[in-house]
Amino acid sequence: MKLLTDLFSSGPGLMSIGGIIFIIGMAVFFIYFFFRKMDEEAREKQQKIKK
Repeated sequence: MKLLTDLFSSGPGLMSIGGIIFIIGMAVFFIYFFFRKMDEEAREKQQKIKK
């Protein structure tokens, strides 16, 4: 319990939480971004094949 109190009440602890949240958010964004780009490329290839 002391660990969580220190984590949420100290400056370095809050910066650690902020960094972890930022990294997780960035990972979610990149996963979404890359899957969207892969889908676009697949659609473009399908359109070229149909022509």
